[in-house]
Amino acid sequence: MYIKKLNIGNVELENNILLAPMAGVTDLSFRKICKKYGNPGLVCTEMISSKGLYYNDKKTEQFLELNEEKRPIAIQIFGSDSEVMGEATKKVESYADIIDINMGCPAPKVVKNGDGSKLLLNLELIYKIVKQTVKSTDKPVTVKIRTGWDAENIVAVEAAKAIEDAGAKAITVHGRTREQYYSGQVNLDLIKKVKETVKIPVIGNGDIKSASDAIKMFEYTGVDGIMIGRGILGEPWKIGDIISELQGNTDIKDKTPMEKFEIIKEHLELEIKEKGEYVGIREMRKHICWYLKNLKDSSKVRQIVNQLEIKEEVIKTLEEYFNSI
Repeated sequence: MYIKKLNIGNVELENNILLAPMAGVTDLSFRKICKKYGNPGLVCTEMISSKGLYYNDKKTEQFLELNEEKRPIAIQIFGSDSEVMGEATKKVESYADIIDINMGCPAPKVVKNGDGSKLLLNLELIYKIVKQTVKSTDKPVTVKIRTGWDAENIVAVEAAKAIEDAGAKAITVHGRTREQYYSGQVNLDLIKKVKETVKIPVIGNGDIKSASDAIKMFEYTGVDGIMIGRGILGEPWKIGDIISELQGNTDIKDKTPMEKFEIIKEHLELEIKEKGEYVGIREMRKHICWYLKNLKDSSKVRQIVNQLEIKEEVIKTLEEYFNSI
């Protein structure tokens, strides 16, 4: 009833439960873990600077590492210069199945340059950027927005119209304003209005942490799919659990401590393979903290792991901890 294939342009997704792009989180190793244990219909890269791509910045280009990754993959770019966005699109299209434009990021370092959710204050520029991006590629273009900049500037419906008119093939709406960041309630009414306004697929995003949250989003707003982000941190298998539950499976078992340990170990190996031991271990620290959240006596082991720099020591510490619980 809820789970179905979803077409975005000429790309058919296996299901309509999508992994949200998250800066500093959805790197190659995390996407692989999510694909293996959660099987979302689509994964997305961290947001990539169009200017960094335009000027051939090597650090920026590292975000395009998609080695041995299961398709389909969306590559998310951001920027407020339509010409630069067009050129950046040409650089990433050979890597991507779908190109997503970030118009929702609330981070100060992003909005101070006029990017991300700051674009919600300029509907003409939104249209121009989407139009130029669509013109620059044969791949489907999608856009992720928020409901507006603040309570005085709620523009989700108007922005969605502009985005559709400019040729985008789907739109994701996070049901909060930029001013709210991640606080307060998700505005399902506005997501519903967007769905009723445009003909392209609409993806609902925000506060989806369980199957019941997903059902509420589907039932109330009528969206074509949902996107899950922060709700699966430390539980990358949760998308799979939600899909299974929405398909009628009521026998969802929690992961045992040792099952969690094996997934953490696999995630760590992938991170080190991608970024080397020094960087990989440091990147994994936040993930390990999320994996251990709410587990018995985990605060001490989190403190220890955050000081370790050698893979074997991290694995040994975690193995001893998980054996103890």
